[in-house]
Amino acid sequence: MWTLCYNRACQKEVISLFTYLNIVQIIVSLFLIIAVLIQSKGEGFSGTFSSESSVFRTRRGVEKTLFQLTLILGVVFIVVSVASVLVEKAISAP
Repeated sequence: MWTLCYNRACQKEVISLFTYLNIVQIIVSLFLIIAVLIQSKGEGFSGTFSSESSVFRTRRGVEKTLFQLTLILGVVFIVVSVASVLVEKAISAP
């Protein structure tokens, strides 16, 4: 297993980085939840399980932008999560 640093000053910086990554992860997850809820607001609860509206339509305008923002936020969330795990492993390594 690899370690990021060996001295105390460097370990404090890594712990600080770990804290910042956790804060960023919380903020990104809140924005991701809001983006998903805004997208599903138009469908309602009954539209979630019924397949009556099988008409395909393209996303335009704000709906397309919101969809792309949701994809970007999802990717950022995954990248921050993986980085957080790697930093945590570097902290806990002997």
